Amino acid sequence: MYIYNHSRKRIIQLLILGVVLIFITRLFFMQVVEKKYSKLADANAVLREVVYPSRGLIYDRKGRSILENDAMYDLVVTPANVKHIDTTYLCELLQIDTAEFKKRILTAIIKNGRVRSSVFAPLLSQQIYGKLEESMYLFQPGFELVLRQIRFYPYAAGANILGYISEVSPQMLTNPRFSAYQMGDYLGMTGLEKTYETVLMGQRGIRYRVKDNLNRPQGPYENGEFDTAAIAGKNLRLSLDVELQQLGERLMRNKIGSIVAIDPQTGGILAMVSSPTFNPNLLTGSYRARNFSKLFTDTTKPLFNRAIQGTYPPGSSMKPLTALIALDEGLITSSFGYPCRGAYVACNRPIKCEHSEPGHAANLRLAISHSCNAYFVNLYRMEVDAKKWGNTRKGHQRWFDYMTSFGLGHRLGIDVPGEYPGYVIDTIGMNKRYRGQWSSCTELFVGMGQGAVSVTPLQMSNAMCIIANHGYYYLPHFVSGIDNDEADLLKKYKEKHVVARVSDTTYKSVIYGMQDVVASGTGRRAQVEGVMVCGKTGTAENNAMVNGKLTKLKNHAFFVAFAPRDNPRIAITVLVENSGYGGTFSAPIAGLMIEKYLKDSISVKKREVMRTMLDYNTIDPVVRKQSVLDSLNGAVAKLTSAEILKLYFGW
Repeated sequence: MYIYNHSRKRIIQLLILGVVLIFITRLFFMQVVEKKYSKLADANAVLREVVYPSRGLIYDRKGRSILENDAMYDLVVTPANVKHIDTTYLCELLQIDTAEFKKRILTAIIKNGRVRSSVFAPLLSQQIYGKLEESMYLFQPGFELVLRQIRFYPYAAGANILGYISEVSPQMLTNPRFSAYQMGDYLGMTGLEKTYETVLMGQRGIRYRVKDNLNRPQGPYENGEFDTAAIAGKNLRLSLDVELQQLGERLMRNKIGSIVAIDPQTGGILAMVSSPTFNPNLLTGSYRARNFSKLFTDTTKPLFNRAIQGTYPPGSSMKPLTALIALDEGLITSSFGYPCRGAYVACNRPIKCEHSEPGHAANLRLAISHSCNAYFVNLYRMEVDAKKWGNTRKGHQRWFDYMTSFGLGHRLGIDVPGEYPGYVIDTIGMNKRYRGQWSSCTELFVGMGQGAVSVTPLQMSNAMCIIANHGYYYLPHFVSGIDNDEADLLKKYKEKHVVARVSDTTYKSVIYGMQDVVASGTGRRAQVEGVMVCGKTGTAENNAMVNGKLTKLKNHAFFVAFAPRDNPRIAITVLVENSGYGGTFSAPIAGLMIEKYLKDSISVKKREVMRTMLDYNTIDPVVRKQSVLDSLNGAVAKLTSAEILKLYFGW
């Protein structure tokens, strides 16, 4: 027994000896071999400065810089080092009183402690910075000026896409996700700035400088031996066309709604407009916080990205999808017709149709071009009541699965945060809503895009990509490339998603019907000379609670399209809230956007159309009066309608 205890004692002694040797070796290395720590410890006159990296830039599809960096300075304080300074003089330079000075020092201590640096006065104006720089030696070592790069938007467009950056908060620093950040750091809060934060942020550097007896920096310490260089963030290359984006924002001025344009061949987003919008330069510089508060409380909700967060019944713009399901399941052919005489009456509640003349729904192409309600609610019933499903519940679930494959009822995964999923009712939802007592007549409105279905404009543009491509799409995205990217972050946006596998001939019956909508139907105002545009108007019912009552308001206007018909290069959705019919205002806006993208200009013939769209106003006068958006945007250059017309038509 003694032998075993003796062996265990020897092992413990060896372990202790090993640990002691490790400590001695490490201390010897740090104090004798490695000179860095001893030199820094001996150099009491060394100033440690954080060097913030240049944040990555963002370029549009033609290489134009749409998000750049500008330089400003923060005044940073380390409370423990604030001793024997002329407080009155510093307050005079900063244009604050002594009470505000004490308040800021106390806030810095509470937020970040006495020995850690905090921002005392952020993003100083050039005037204040100039005065401070001359006198900084009077306020050191407690205070120092730190270069801070802020964002600048040369085109003043795409606010909800690009996003903004803001200083990291103390609450964020308690989260392990933000362990790489320090107080005073900035990070992306919304838009592409948030999604690609790790790509754009870069890596901080450290610079050591020697100070004289008055604490004034004199030069690099040890010739920069211990400095670490800041590594700039990587640049993003977008599919966005900034001129198309600007045009869309101008056309949607004084309107509530959105525009989403996508390249069907890649899934790259060409333009995404949410209106009302704002100049993104309002959220940079020293007035960022003040402007954000005003935008956040604005009655027109400019911070709400309607393109991916607004959900609406698609109305007749969804009818081509209803047709594709019936074709893919072999329930109809392109020659299938329905004897509509002005209404659908098979479910004992008449559903009116816009047309009553015989033969307007004699085949699929005619039914699409005339937007026959009876034809498409009948298709929905055929789809869910088909005998091969066994019962209506299984048939409705099959219909739901198709809608999901078309990208409805769930988030597509676009590379900006905040996307809403929309809603498409499934069998579980039907059972819950109607307590198990329902049939194909219960929600037949979904066949014509009403009832228990709501979509985002992004989802409808993606659905147009599916039709334009004859059955496939790529996930919609903004970023098409990242400079020096080795991680292949964009891999998922290059994968093809195949849905309905009907033949090209079958697709053409839907596409030709959509072509007729623009050529001779309700979408005529979207025509572009020399280009075959395929589209579909939609009128989305707009019901809201007013004084405790469900009230029918003016309808939302949808228009969806792609062009050219063969080898399409653009798929687009235009939604104008509270404007009536899709063909009246949404279609003309879509036509102008398509022409601008495909031809890089707009013909003089469209001058009056442009004028009408610029002058049209759908915002409620009461809401408009309560909004502060006009006064905020008035702080930056703002084009009038006449100036916009001159810009595009030279008159």
